[in-house]
This record gives sequence, structure tokens and C-alpha cells, in this order.
Amino acid sequence: MRLTKLTQSAKSHDKYFAEFEDGETLAVTVALIADYSLFTGRELSGDEYAALRSDAAGAKAKARALRILGKRSMSRREITDRLVQKGESEETAEETADWLQKIGAVNDGEYAALIVRHYAGNGYGKMRIRDELRRRGIDRALWEDALAGLPETEDKVYAVLRAKLGGKNPDKAALKRATDALYRRGFSWDEIKTAVERYINEVKDLADDE
Repeated sequence: MRLTKLTQSAKSHDKYFAEFEDGETLAVTVALIADYSLFTGRELSGDEYAALRSDAAGAKAKARALRILGKRSMSRREITDRLVQKGESEETAEETADWLQKIGAVNDGEYAALIVRHYAGNGYGKMRIRDELRRRGIDRALWEDALAGLPETEDKVYAVLRAKLGGKNPDKAALKRATDALYRRGFSWDEIKTAVERYINEVKDLADDE
């Protein structure tokens, strides 16, 4: 297969467009040009051409993945799924994810810890955090280490409950709305029950003092 034209991209000094006699144009990096000794008129064997196409696809996927990760952190499954959504083959997406893990751009253990800190800091309980870890495709084997850093929730549940009830003695409807909201935030019924008992006792003590 003969390379008929090699043109540098106007947007990137490291990117070139290689046009071949079959009409296909590949985006190639300077590194690929060096690896394959590419120049206008170069004849590539069938195996060389197939390998170049594969490597060019891999380089494109890597560049795309780094751009995506530059916007926010992701798990391995998230970045793999995103690459497939962007048009990469599943094989290329998986190979790119392997490379990202190798260079440390994707680390599900660190990402899991980040998710735990973020949601705990925003007042969510362990059940909701587990749902987030599951939704993001993080291996369950990494959950416990990440959740080990979860702060004690007793005071947090109580503080949220008190804020919702405003320090007042609630009726059954108000109490149900507050406890349902806590459950939706991922706190267990045992945690909620403990907070309710503490709150009711506090309100009762205040009433007795008046």
C-alpha cells in the first residue's frame, strides 16, 4: 500500500494526516511516522499497513481518553464505556484502559476513595455511596478499603434530621418526611432510628425545662 501524501495538521504539531492510494486517510503522530519510516511514496506491505491502522487507532483513542480525563476523574469502566460511545471499538477501548492504568491516569482504588469523600462530605450515607461505587463500575473488592475512610455518621444523621425538623416537636407526617429523606440519602434505618430517638429526647428535655 503506497503512501501518497503526508500533511501536518494545522491544529497540532504532533499530528499528521497520511493519505493512501486506497483513499483512506489516517491520523498519525510523529512517533508513528518515525516507527514506520513514513514518507510520501513509501510502500507498506499488507501487514505493515494493518499494523499502522491499528496503532493509529490506538493513538487516537489514547489522545481522546486523556482529553476526557482532563475534565474529570473516571473509573476504568466509565472511560471504557465513554470511548465506545465516542466510536472506538470495544477492543481499542479496553487496550486504551489498560494503558491508562499502566501510566496511572486511571486508578479505581483512588477514585473509589474520592467518591466516598465527596458523597460523605455532602451528607450522604453508606448505602447511597455504595450505589455510586456500583454505578461507576468500581470493583467490589475495592469498596471496603474506600469505605474504611468514611467518618462516623451518628452526628451527621442527627444534624441533618435536626435541620429538617427545625428543633420543633414534629407530628407523624413531618417525622416521616424527614426520615424518608434521610433514607433516600443512603442512611440505614438503624442510623435513622438512633437519630430520631436522640432528637425526640432532646425536644422533650427542652420542653420539660420550660
